[in-house]
Amino acid sequence: MDTNNNFFNPAFDGLVPSSTLFINEAVNQLWQQGEQAFHMGFGESRFDVHPRLQKSLSDSANKKSYLPARGLPALIDSVASYYTSKLGRPFSSSQVLIGPGSKSLIYGLQMVMGADLFLPTPSWVSYAPQAHLLGNKVSYIPSKVEDNYKLDLKALDTLINASDNPCKLLVINSPNNPSGEVMSDESLQQLATYCRAKNIWVLSDEIYSQVCHGGIEHRSISRYYPEGTFVFGGLSKHLSIGGWRLGVALFPDSELGKQLLQKMVVFASETWSGVSAPIQYAAIAAYQEHDDIEQYVVDCCAIHGVRTRYIRDALLGMGVRCSSAQGGFYIAANFDQYRSGLSHLGISTSADLARHLLAEYHIATLPGSDFGIPEKTQTLRLSTSYLDMETEFDSQRIFDLYNRGLGSKTLMTIDKHPATHGALAAFAKFMNSIN
Repeated sequence: MDTNNNFFNPAFDGLVPSSTLFINEAVNQLWQQGEQAFHMGFGESRFDVHPRLQKSLSDSANKKSYLPARGLPALIDSVASYYTSKLGRPFSSSQVLIGPGSKSLIYGLQMVMGADLFLPTPSWVSYAPQAHLLGNKVSYIPSKVEDNYKLDLKALDTLINASDNPCKLLVINSPNNPSGEVMSDESLQQLATYCRAKNIWVLSDEIYSQVCHGGIEHRSISRYYPEGTFVFGGLSKHLSIGGWRLGVALFPDSELGKQLLQKMVVFASETWSGVSAPIQYAAIAAYQEHDDIEQYVVDCCAIHGVRTRYIRDALLGMGVRCSSAQGGFYIAANFDQYRSGLSHLGISTSADLARHLLAEYHIATLPGSDFGIPEKTQTLRLSTSYLDMETEFDSQRIFDLYNRGLGSKTLMTIDKHPATHGALAAFAKFMNSIN
């Protein structure tokens, strides 16, 4: 069969598999070969599935029929009630759409809207490729490392004014992947005022909303801009069940919001048909605010915070500039001040730096360029979720130690977290090489 350039959809030209999934597969291959690797490249909460959810899924195994494309009505009702409680503003069932993970829902919204996409720097790796697949224009909003990548309204305004597309979509993600930064209430109110004045839609990716551990409470911009905000979330981060592939989207309660939701239902019906029936039935329990599940989320979040801050503080002590990492399980680590030492090693981009760390020190990371940061900026995204939680036994061990009442210092000793200390020792050797 002839496979010349006309055979393939040109939208895929220049695109490669998701870097987060790719690095995870690469590390797993190294482990299967018996090689050491410190996995800081993939962000997956590693805790066990809560027993109540395990039972709920087991009890739902006989649910075999197709469900409505918009989602199981009982689940939709639970989601609306849950987000009303969590975000402090009312949502009705008519605003909710269930999908196979938030990634598919985000792609669907971009397809339905055909908007110019505006992304803060840095942003999660899949927003821009999805837009490219659809032929939508993408603009990254410049930011500064020294400002912890804070969203610059003046820089956004410049890009907005340069766009002639009447439909504009701004994505915000707080807590942020890859930096772990949490947007303040004041900054969200300012952004809401700006977006309302400029008639800009906001896609608020709040998948990490319940993994805030740095002292700043999560706020949703939908509290201040309900008529123009889409809220996206799911179960993967705070309940450690990314593999369940269940995401939710909440649409504005307006005539246009309702029209967009209906078009998304059409998209769902022609693509995934409906999310797995057993998963949807089981997920109802996750959205009913059971005390035991709520406490589990609090405990897991606290452990993420202890581990992330320990690694961040250790890197700061080595002279690495790090984001404040107030949520999630990510650190944006910058090495720009060591350009001279890096250049002697032939490292000129963040991708070069990530390859060097993996090849020479067995540290798996992701380059900042994958997240929209200029490639010459020597920033890496470090995930803290896998270290010493490589297996289900390891993650349960850490959880049990925390619940025995161990203090943060004791929990993070080398006998409790050997891989974490091994990764930091490897980083120390690397820092010596560029100093």
